[in-house]
Amino acid sequence: MTTRVACLGDSLTRAQFSVDYLDLLERRRPPGDLRLARFGVNGDFAHNLLQRLDAVVTDPPDVITVLIGTNDARASLAGYPVEQAMKRKRLPDRPSPGWFQQCLGAVVARLKAETDATVTLLSLPVLGQQPDGPAALASRAYSRLIAEVAATDGVAYLPLHERQVEELRRAAPPPTPYREATPAAVIGVLAQRAVLRRGLDTISRRRGLVLTTDHIHQNSRGASLIAEVVDAGLPPRSG
Repeated sequence: MTTRVACLGDSLTRAQFSVDYLDLLERRRPPGDLRLARFGVNGDFAHNLLQRLDAVVTDPPDVITVLIGTNDARASLAGYPVEQAMKRKRLPDRPSPGWFQQCLGAVVARLKAETDATVTLLSLPVLGQQPDGPAALASRAYSRLIAEVAATDGVAYLPLHERQVEELRRAAPPPTPYREATPAAVIGVLAQRAVLRRGLDTISRRRGLVLTTDHIHQNSRGASLIAEVVDAGLPPRSG
């Protein structure tokens, strides 16, 4: 029996700048076991996701995974261009932990009210490469907010952040400082892929990064951990 899964999120789910965890998830299962639908939009905050749920509830799947909050967490860091993001993403309020939690709770409430799907919330991938650095601590703090929403609303919580921290500590990489992904840096990644024919893993390796290409977007190792955590939260494999 095929399980229909809708994956909701931001650029990590859209997979334009990240390795595609939906593809890796599908490969973990027998052919035909999963039918995946992608609902990822670059740069989205939890508020933006709340505004675009019509497409999900119109044709509800069996399982809905929600991976959102990376941009909300980034907005809490010094040096993040909050004003530009608010204008670009048409945010009515300044990003904050409380507003993030409110928006995520509203996402869960609508999905539960208008579908019979099993709703699962993922904690965030680690920001940066220093588990105790400011960026990683921001992603940890927002992951705790996600856990609180999951507990309050009675939906599953998938510990992605915890799994990635474990992987980072095991790898013990050099303490590469976190750098915010500017538009120029993102364009640079696209140029390396198009002009120099470098894959995301090559870009990641040249920068000395373990899980990401740019401290935010996932390489194969980071994306495989997302797929692993999502897979563990799905119904057992058929056959």
